[in-house]
Amino acid sequence: MGFADGKRLYLISLGCPKNQVDSEVLMGLLLKEGFLPHDEPEGADLIVVNTCAFIKEAVREAIDTILEMIHRKSPQALLVVAGCLPQRYREEVARELPEVDLWIGPGDIPQLPRLLREAKRGIFVTGPEGFLYDHRSPRVLFNTPYVAYLKISEGCPHRCSFCTIPRIRGRLRSRPLEDILREARMLSERGVRELVLVAQDTTSYGKDLGMGDGLLRLLEALLGIEGFSWLRVLYCYPHPGNFPEELLRLMASESRIAPYLDLPIQHASDKILKAMNRKTRRSHILSLLEKLSNYPRISLRGTVIVGFPGEEETDFVELLDLISQGAFHYLGAFKFSPEEGTPAANFPHQVPEEIKEERFHEVMKAQREISLKKNQSLIGQEIEVLVETLDDSQRPIGRAPFQAPEIDGLCIIKGKASPGTIIRAKVIEADPYDLILSTTCFASSPH
Repeated sequence: MGFADGKRLYLISLGCPKNQVDSEVLMGLLLKEGFLPHDEPEGADLIVVNTCAFIKEAVREAIDTILEMIHRKSPQALLVVAGCLPQRYREEVARELPEVDLWIGPGDIPQLPRLLREAKRGIFVTGPEGFLYDHRSPRVLFNTPYVAYLKISEGCPHRCSFCTIPRIRGRLRSRPLEDILREARMLSERGVRELVLVAQDTTSYGKDLGMGDGLLRLLEALLGIEGFSWLRVLYCYPHPGNFPEELLRLMASESRIAPYLDLPIQHASDKILKAMNRKTRRSHILSLLEKLSNYPRISLRGTVIVGFPGEEETDFVELLDLISQGAFHYLGAFKFSPEEGTPAANFPHQVPEEIKEERFHEVMKAQREISLKKNQSLIGQEIEVLVETLDDSQRPIGRAPFQAPEIDGLCIIKGKASPGTIIRAKVIEADPYDLILSTTCFASSPH
């Protein structure tokens, strides 16, 4: 009998897919110890909140969630806060929330079962680097059974002036290629149809291991594993040098690689890109977009920041002009957040919040029109869809290859289709985000 046999566990995961992988490992470790998953905090013996602290909004969400758990938990339940919040703020946040029993940083994830057994209390931060899991780490997938994230590296090789991640997660540390392949085989055997590669920068994969073409080699190796219908790559650093023609030809021609690139360009003004300490300039971004235009099958998602310190109207117009060229199928925009401990927080000429808000809405309005036009151009065409679930009305819901999980639009299907299948369906309606389709014929059966 384990010390936790029969005890009930409630876990909340906040933040990005990379943090979700950590949460899935946390859950796997605790279930292996004998905890049983519980659907709500009331009645749980252990509550774990795995936090994000990338920007102020994430910190507020984390604090609000912790306060809610303090209010809802039973008196005897243990409350553990994990992840980026304790790593970033250390004792400061512990003093403000004494009701929390244990704080652990990302690097402490594998230590949690031991700390619980030893009834430890306080903050246990093992160092500046996050936990780099491997194929032996137990995981409980939080998505549908057909989609899984696979974290290929930890930490970040870049030092953008606005970003807290290097201080929280440390330097770039890539997982060995064979270790990734072992986990991928295990996920395929579990029925995963779409494998989504994530990292702080997937295009840097393997550089710390002496691999100049790490992402290309990884994709080629993953194609040797049966079972996956789509391999998707997120979080690519948008420099032309990161996208050799051999990589783009593979993505454009191989049907099992989702023809999709996620490019956080952040801005389009040389002045702002330099202040951000980005390794790209406007000419690099334009060169990359031109290069990618030779591969029309590859859809692009972009990410930008508005209201960075010193962003004048002329800088914003440069950004808006680039977006208006229509390269991106989907785009996310963020208002600059001056994060404690980052150089940009102390830059002069901070942009007023009302101007940030105006520019945010202007960018999103421009992109909505572009996304609507791109989606409407698909009306009448048959496209592939991975069916993931059924909604409350039993309508199949899925995604096309140009829609990443949780961040892009959805495909709402009129007709019958089973979760876990890849089907071909005809687009009959479109809005800026979602598509409505009618089933025509099935391309595969459940895995």
